[in-house]
Amino acid sequence: MTDPVDSNQAPEFAPRDLWADDLALREAVAREGGGGFADRLAHYGRLAGNELYVLSFDAHRDRPRLRTHDRYGERIDIVEFHPNYHAIMQAAIENGVAGLSWCEPVPGAHVARAALSYLHYQVEPGSSCPLTMTHAAVPVLAREPRLREWGQKAAAPRYDGSNRPIGDKPGITLGMGMTERQGGSDVRANATVAVPRASDGEYELSGHKWFFSAPMSDGFLVTAQAPGGLSCFLMPRWKSDGTRTTFRLMRLKDKLGDWSNASSEVEFDRAWALRVGEEGRGIATILEMVMLTRLDCMLGSAGLMRMALAQALHHCRHRRAFGQRLVDQPLMRTVLADLALEAEAATAFAIRVAGAVDRAPTDPQEAALARVATAIGKFWICKRAVVVVNEAQECLGGNGYVEESLLPRLYRQAPLNSIWEGSGNIQCLDVLRALQREPETGRALWTELSAAAGRNAACDAAVERLHPVLHGSKAVDQSQARRFVVSLALALQASVLLRAASPVAEAFCDTRLSGGHEYGVAAGALTASAGLDAAIERSLPVQ
Repeated sequence: MTDPVDSNQAPEFAPRDLWADDLALREAVAREGGGGFADRLAHYGRLAGNELYVLSFDAHRDRPRLRTHDRYGERIDIVEFHPNYHAIMQAAIENGVAGLSWCEPVPGAHVARAALSYLHYQVEPGSSCPLTMTHAAVPVLAREPRLREWGQKAAAPRYDGSNRPIGDKPGITLGMGMTERQGGSDVRANATVAVPRASDGEYELSGHKWFFSAPMSDGFLVTAQAPGGLSCFLMPRWKSDGTRTTFRLMRLKDKLGDWSNASSEVEFDRAWALRVGEEGRGIATILEMVMLTRLDCMLGSAGLMRMALAQALHHCRHRRAFGQRLVDQPLMRTVLADLALEAEAATAFAIRVAGAVDRAPTDPQEAALARVATAIGKFWICKRAVVVVNEAQECLGGNGYVEESLLPRLYRQAPLNSIWEGSGNIQCLDVLRALQREPETGRALWTELSAAAGRNAACDAAVERLHPVLHGSKAVDQSQARRFVVSLALALQASVLLRAASPVAEAFCDTRLSGGHEYGVAAGALTASAGLDAAIERSLPVQ
């Protein structure tokens, strides 16, 4: 066997301990109150960076297959997966990626669950789709007494991938179906019809969904037009009498990425469903889940950036060109440092928002911050993931364009979170709407930003420019919404890093908030800045 040192090739990336490697994550979890779960996070970091990393390649490469009929011609509508997919789902659910927040509702549980999701997304992001939806649906289902079993089994740390009624299963997963052909992001335009049955709260759904996510799940949260207006429903795969619900999976989506996860188109034929919430309150019911799904979009994109950076650093520390290791060459070092700044800021901000979600039930200030910061973070962090992953590919050159490097998978995945749960324009419009209709969100943002006052002149100036809008004395024209939200996101990231006394905080402010820099044109297009070396050295231990 050729020695990697002699062949000028980097050794295999795995096994690695994704928790021990990630100092920024460990610091952020401790700051936000999740330190009591450190042992469990350490366990999952080792598992994800070794066994799950290895399993992920076949789970991703062998895509899900739709089986509409059995050999007797009977309609079954099931999705088959590679065994590795089920092994990954089992590990994730048993370790709390979907349910820790609800199984152990103590301070810091949401932060720990967020960290688990961040670690999981780095190695197998496709399975994060059903994990996120299952997690987000639990508090909504828990409010409906007749759906208590659904909420309990969705939160349970037990995975059962079999196709049978939930009464026979120790744990379940949940999917969603909101989007239709004619509506897209405009869910109010949904045309699926819900007709009440004789029993209170039971309905029959007829119509279609253009995107029906995770169609192998045990139940699905869907929207439909009831007599009282657009409403939310839980549509089980199996009826209460033990027969199959009458929906038809028409095809699986042939997606850019997210290959290990199935997404589908579906038709409902008087499908049995249970109302969730009041008739006509479907949007309000959905919004209860939006904060949690947006948070996971932030976490997933931050995780992608983190893994892309780790892959690039690992390669550049072992690869030599022109007589030097790549990591020691000034231009490459500037690129890597820029990526490290981006990844650490994304991680710090995402976990900060997880902390706000954790404290939201008892702290109105944190609740208001979580409400608006999830939209800000989803817009910005998800946008940056595409750029960061592509720049990491360039660090590897051709080696970053072949499947064995993992980076092509990350690159195909990177655009997803900016589209799912509302694309960029939707997030920016939601920020403007929140500031206009919920003044407490502007006050919460100002309090958050002001907490870093006096620590960096560039940050102080950036925050002061936001003052008129956050205090309601100036409105943002819709055409300028993206520019405004970018300014908010960068200021929030800077504030988190400065208050954490991160060694990269000054470099972040210098390269993102000061004038005279070409930030955003391309990674590494920076003037000299103190702290860039620190950004590299703290990003990944030498191994």
